[in-house]
Amino acid sequence: MAEEVVLFGVRGSPFTCRIEIALKLKGVQYKYINEDLDNKSPLLLKYNPVHKKVPVLVHNGKPVLESLVILEYIDETWQGYPILPEDPYERATARFWAKFIDDKCFPAIFKSCWGEEKEREKAVEEVSVVLKILEDELKEKKFFGGENVGLVDIVAVVIGFSLGVYEEAARVELLNKEKLPRLCNWIDDFLSNSFIKESLPPRDKLIAYLRNYYRSDNASK
Repeated sequence: MAEEVVLFGVRGSPFTCRIEIALKLKGVQYKYINEDLDNKSPLLLKYNPVHKKVPVLVHNGKPVLESLVILEYIDETWQGYPILPEDPYERATARFWAKFIDDKCFPAIFKSCWGEEKEREKAVEEVSVVLKILEDELKEKKFFGGENVGLVDIVAVVIGFSLGVYEEAARVELLNKEKLPRLCNWIDDFLSNSFIKESLPPRDKLIAYLRNYYRSDNASK
């Protein structure tokens, strides 16, 4: 029986992008189903009845949920390109930084662009702090994973791609080369990777969508 891999996602979601990057790095053929989160499909609700959100990876009929869990599942299931390091300590370190990005970086970035006005100033300060921490963690490495894109780099698509989109859409500045040169160089290298580029949505369309969506959202409050 042929292997079946299906990804339920949303174009423009950094969490969906992570999974597409990993599948492409591994050379896994998959079917992509784009979800409308305002009108979720019966299949999405079937495969993720608890959270009812994307991404969801369905492998031979079995769903795997949550982007960090899915990334590890992909790495353990398919041979080829290694996403996590082999060394146990390095694997633990990669998991730590991946969780740091999800728990500290993404919420601060999102709030600084789209949060309530009274919380944006504090969020901008938080972004400055967490990005400086990542800048220091990069040290002299090309990627967080060393010479090649690894787990932390994939998770950091929210910084490598989404951050710039959010900045432009919300008309704020959160990152500049003068203050964070290593991180900016990492972004350049990250976005030049062919597997990364293939997994990203059209930038201009996403910026236009975000401006329209959050303008409408604010108008309805």
